[in-house]
This record gives sequence, C-alpha cells and structure tokens, in this order.
Amino acid sequence: MGIWLRLAFLLLLLRALGQPAWPAAVALSLRWLLGDSVFCVLLGLAMLARPWLCPWMPHWLSLAAAALTLALLPSRSPPGLRWLPADMAYIVGILHLGLAVRARMRRHPPDTFVDTFERRARAQPGRTSLVWKGTGSRPVTFRELDDRACQAVWALKAELGGLAGLLGGESAALLVLDSQTIPALGLWLGLAKLGCPVAWINPHGRGSPLVYSVLSSGARLLVVDPELRENLEEVLPKLQAENIRCFYLSHSSPTPGVGALGAALDVAPTDPVPTDLRAGIKPQSPALFIYTSGTTGLPKAAIVTHERLLQVCKMLSLAGVTADDVVYTVLPMYHVMGFILGVLGCLELGATCVLAPKFSASRFWDDCRQHGVTVILYVGEVLRYLCNTPQRPEDRTHTVRLAMGNGLRADVWKSFQQRFGPIRILESYGSTEGNIGFVNYPGRCGALGKMSCLLRMLSPFELVQFDTEAEEPVRDNQGFCVPVGPGEAGLLLTQVLNHQPFVGYRGARELSERKLVRNVRRRGDVYFNTGDVLTMDKEGFLYFRDRLGDTFRWKGENVSTREVESVLSLVDFLQEVVRARWAWLLCSWFPARPSMVRGCTSMSTLGSLPMLHPISSVSRTPWQSQARSNW
Repeated sequence: MGIWLRLAFLLLLLRALGQPAWPAAVALSLRWLLGDSVFCVLLGLAMLARPWLCPWMPHWLSLAAAALTLALLPSRSPPGLRWLPADMAYIVGILHLGLAVRARMRRHPPDTFVDTFERRARAQPGRTSLVWKGTGSRPVTFRELDDRACQAVWALKAELGGLAGLLGGESAALLVLDSQTIPALGLWLGLAKLGCPVAWINPHGRGSPLVYSVLSSGARLLVVDPELRENLEEVLPKLQAENIRCFYLSHSSPTPGVGALGAALDVAPTDPVPTDLRAGIKPQSPALFIYTSGTTGLPKAAIVTHERLLQVCKMLSLAGVTADDVVYTVLPMYHVMGFILGVLGCLELGATCVLAPKFSASRFWDDCRQHGVTVILYVGEVLRYLCNTPQRPEDRTHTVRLAMGNGLRADVWKSFQQRFGPIRILESYGSTEGNIGFVNYPGRCGALGKMSCLLRMLSPFELVQFDTEAEEPVRDNQGFCVPVGPGEAGLLLTQVLNHQPFVGYRGARELSERKLVRNVRRRGDVYFNTGDVLTMDKEGFLYFRDRLGDTFRWKGENVSTREVESVLSLVDFLQEVVRARWAWLLCSWFPARPSMVRGCTSMSTLGSLPMLHPISSVSRTPWQSQARSNW
C-alpha cells in the first residue's frame, strides 16, 4: 500500500469513528520535519508533562491513530512534501509581489515604475542611485538622474518641434554602446515620462538586422551613439525612406541628415514633466522592446509591458534584496537581466547599482570591495570566467552575499562557492517573451528552478515529448501532447492564461502565433512553446538539457545559424553554405576578414575571437545552450 493510500485509509477510519484527525497530522508533520530522534525527545517530554496536558489531551482513539500513523509511514516525507516550508515561503512571496503589482496597475492612471522613480527623486534627491565605473567614474544621484530625464524631454520637444508624435503612441529606439549608458538611461527615463515605448537595440547589429530591428519596433525616432557612425550611415538611406528621424547623442553630427542632441540637452531646463502626459498608459501598454533571437533568424522585438516591467523589477525584493544593498552588474543594457532587473530594479527598490561598461574578470572583485557590493548579477559565463582567473589571497575578502542570474553549470557553481566563499546563488530561468519563469529558491546545485504542486496550479506548464527534426511536440491518438515522466527530457510548454498572458512580439501577428501550441492537454487550451528541453525530478527541481532550433549561445548572446548562413552566402569563394548549429565556426577561420560577417547581428564580435580548432575537434559545451541572459 502506498503512502498516500495509507494516509487516506487512516483519515477515513478516524472520520468513521468520529474522532479528530489533527493529532495524527501533527505527529506525522513533526516526525517528517524534525526527524525521528528529535521527535522522540519531544514525545518523551510530552509524556512527562502529561499531568499538565490532560485537559487538552484528545480521545484515546486519536492517540491510537497517531501511533498507528507513525508506525506505518516512513520516517522521511515524500519528495513532494520535503520542501514544503520553502515552497510555502516562496508562494507567499510571489503572491504578495503579484498582489502589490496588481494593486498599482489598477489605479487610474496606473502607478508605473516612473512614478516610483519620481517619488524617490523627490524624497531622497541626494541618495546615490548609480555608480558609473566607465570613463569619468562617478556616482549619480536620484536628483541628477531625474534632471537628465526632464532635460531629455524638453530637448526632444525643441528638436522635434513638439511632442505630438511621442505622445501619440509612436516608439523610439536607442542604439548606444555601453560607454554611453548614463546619457542613454537619462534619455530612456525622459521618454518613459511621456509614456513612449523604447526599443533598446543591440549595438553590435549592422546591415539588414539593424534595419529590421529599427523598423520592427515602429520607431519614428532613433538616437545613436556617435561611435556607431559607420553602423548608422550604412543603413541611413533605408531609415530615411521610412521617415525615421535620426540623432547622434553628441554635440555635433558628421553625417548629413542626422541631427545632434548634445547642445539641446545642455540648455534644456530641468522643469518637471507633467504626469498627465502619460495618463493614457494601461497595464498592458508597451513600455520597452527587448530583442530576442529565434529560429527565424532575425531579431524580434519582444514586448515588455508596464505590468511585466514592474514584476521583473520586484524580483530583487523577492530575493531578499533591500534598499541598503549595493548591486553590481556588468551585463548589457539591451538585455532584461542587465537593464530591467539590474538598473531599473535598483531604482525601483532604492538600492545602489554599480555599473561597469564591460566585464573584466581581473577587476571584478576589486570593484566589489571598493564599493561594498553585496549582490552581483550574472549569466553563467561570468562566474566561469571568475573561477578561471589566478587565485589570490583576498578571494574571500568581500561583502558579496548573493549572486542572481541564470545559466550556471553545476561544476562552476561548486567551484565558485569553494573559492569565493558561501555566497548564496539564486539561479533562475525565463525568457524575455515568456509568460512564466522558474526560480531555484532552495539553492539546489545545478537546478534552474523549483516547482511544487501548489506553484504549478498558479503557473501551469507541461514537459512533453517532442520531435527533434520537426521541432514540434509529439501528439497521441487523440491529438494531445504526450507528457514525459520524472527525469525524462521534455519540451517546456507554459500555459497562456489571463494572469500569465503571452504578449508576444511587435509586428505581424504571425510572429507571435508561431510560438503558440494549441490543444496540449485538452481542447481549446493554449500554451507558449519555449523551445527549451528540460527535465524535472521527483522533488520538483528542473534542469536544462537542450534548446530546439538552429540557434546557439556565444558569450551570453543568441546566435541564429540562419543569419550566419545568409551572411556567409555573400562570400564569393564559398560555393555552398551548410546551415547547422556549428556553421559559425567557419567564420573563425577568417579572423582577418571581419567585414564578411558585419551583417550578422551576433557575429560582429568574431573579429576579436581567437582562432578556433576545426569543427571535428570542437564539441558543444553545456553553457552555450544553457545560459539564457534574457531573463
């Protein structure tokens, strides 16, 4: 007889006898939570105190049922109940977070991230919001950042001859390098004050991918880093043909037809921006476009709504981060992890964010010690690079207590904690366009998340059998998807519900429809196809196994082999190009010809990569599929 059948039998027996079931339940819970030895000690103390407990002692049949329960059931709880305290604490946390966000979104107009930022700028103007580690390293206060945002609004009004377009629902786009993060952030906050959605475009994009990124965002305004002049001039005629106004984030413009915002920003006033300019915002209104690569090749503009933006910002609070913490991030601003969770999450919480323009393994811990960093953000490769640096006597001399991120391999997890101390690692899983995410809140090494029966009721998902060639779920005779068992690899499908919608991508509806799977478990249901293959053990821990589609990961970037194929096909001396996950290695054989791959969004860094070995000697490492830096 199984555990659950025994429990059911005992409960039915007690009910038939008219006796309360709580003594048996309490005894069982104490035994599972405390263990046999501690429970026996407590039971002995209870017997010694029996004279004082007699008025509260239940009927002898209930005591007999409790003894029978202890005798029949194993000393350890079932896997699903072993993590019950941690599961309940996490569920309470996300429910509190969800209700808080929902309450703010129900106001008229909704209480958005920008409203919180403005309140904090008024209440704590001198508090340090950001610490910039790039050229001209310095702290930035909330007042200074708010002043930059207000100046950006009035400067744009002067240059554009008004704000009618930005207030009418039109989008804007930013194309800046990490060295211009602070000016670009001020510009983004200014546009957010107007309720204008902004596309933060990967600055490594060139050619057709760059044109597609700008056009797919619907942007009528493009602000460009002057260091990316060549990128802009290469596609400027196509942008001007679509009536897109282009400006450099500088005091002068070397390109005809492109303006400069620097002078207007310098003389613009810091007068507050009226809040009624964004009164038309709704919870599901787009706040930001983040680009994600998929099997279709070209980057797609995933919509981040105001509600979703606030939910991701609140993840720091869910992890136990407070306003007294100092968060360090080296992740790019065109990713959710670096921009929304890192920068905007700190502004929402009131914590200080230390921003480095690029990752440096040799300076990482020195920066942490200098600024008293307590929380670091990572993708899997960041911690691996840190573990590969030469050991130093001061490796454990720091104040970091928490590392948040995704894509961390189990071996790197262990090595990192052994070398740098017992830092809590909060691994998570998600995607920019996905409708749910997983968090490894118990801290199981190697797992990307934890699921429980209660949590699964709130966020339903399925791991199903899949066809590798077709990249689609396998259907049974009735046309439904076939679930996999514990420990078996399955394609992750997440159910689309009112409280966890799939907003999709900006542009043609077909782009979003391709990611949906219908009739998964019953007629009429709708699921989002993540394209990721996971496994889940009997305790509810989830592990990454693979990713379907012709994409791979390189240094935290999504790379589409379709893109690589189209670029390599332009080379005269290549007669045929084979599109495969490792076709990109061909590019590494021509390090002196980086111009060959300029049109490929994610391959623009190949010119700086070392010469790689032939394809036959290269095997895929887990992190290249596992690290998903978009969430």
